[in-house]
Parts: sequence; C-alpha cells; structure tokens
Amino acid sequence: MHLTDIKKFDIIGYNDAVEMMSALQMQRIKEEIPDTLLILEHPEIVTVGPRARNDGIHPPDDYATQAVDRGGGLTWHGPGQLVVYPILYWNQDDETSVAAIIHKLEQWVIESLATLDIHGYRDDRMQGVWVDGKKICSIGLSFLRWVSRHGFTINYDTPLGRVEKLPGCGLAEATTTSLNRLDYSLSRQDIEQALLSTYNKCLNR
Repeated sequence: MHLTDIKKFDIIGYNDAVEMMSALQMQRIKEEIPDTLLILEHPEIVTVGPRARNDGIHPPDDYATQAVDRGGGLTWHGPGQLVVYPILYWNQDDETSVAAIIHKLEQWVIESLATLDIHGYRDDRMQGVWVDGKKICSIGLSFLRWVSRHGFTINYDTPLGRVEKLPGCGLAEATTTSLNRLDYSLSRQDIEQALLSTYNKCLNR
C-alpha cells in the first residue's frame, strides 16, 4: 500500500490552487513527494475547459470565469462544493487509460456516498456521479507522465440556483445540482470522512 499525503484547506483561490497542484505534480514526477490529495473549496468561479471553448458555450455574465487545461466543459466552483485534486501517479494494472482512471474515481465517489446511505451512479449523459437523476459530481483531469492534476468536485450544499443555472458540458440547465437540493443534509466533514474511509479500498493505495 502506497503512502498518500492528505492536505486539507479551507478556501483557496482557484489560481493559487492551480499553482500549488502544478508544483506538486512536478515534484511527484520527480519522486520528491508521495501521492498527494488536496481537499479544499474555492470562492465562486466557473472554469471553462476546452470542450466548452470549442463548442462556444459561455456561462451567464454574472459569473467570474477562468480558462483551464483539464478535460471537460463548464464547471462551477464555490461555497458548499468539496474539491479533491489527486496528485497521483497512476501506474496500476487497471489504470492504463484516462477512461479507466475516471471510472475508478467515479467508483470512489459512488462507494463513499454509499457509506452515507446515498445511491450514486453513472449516467450515459455525462461522466461523473449522479444522484436521483441529477449530476452532483464532476470530473476533469490533466496528466503529465501519468501523474494527474485537477480532479473532481462534489456539490453538497451550494448556494441556491448558482450551479443549476449553468449548462455544463452539454447538459441542460438544472441538470447539475447539490445534495442539499435533493434533501440530503450533509456537511463538508461528512463528505471528507466518507471519501477518506474508502480511499485505500477504491484506489488501492
């Protein structure tokens, strides 16, 4: 079993987090640090991936935006959303493609939600994790020498209407929401504990 360094933060500006994970990615490639998980939240911002830029999809004017190099389209970040950035070296037998790694992260979220008596699942409409017909987890990664940065988000108690107004990744407005809108009352600590309790089993680390 590999050692993983867990780094928890309260709220970090998006650009500061990008600088941090980019530096950690290079350190991981050089084997200067072990696998590392960054767990945090961001002030409100919408990140715009290449899919959204190519398709000409833009958020409403009252959202701050930031272009990013991870896969995917529009992703809302803000209060009430847990962000997990895995700075991991993916070299196991079941980690030979980006699709396989995304599947593994989805399963980690699904099994974590199950410990909270919430049924999460995949949906053919879009990668990520869904609950009760709504998307509550988005995933987008960037790799260098099979070390990842960026990661996934879980919406647990977001401000009313903010994430719902975005047509993320070709999905209609109001398709993405948070667990509290679905009547699951959870804290950030609940989500963190669920993820960490299933991490070793799901990611074999």
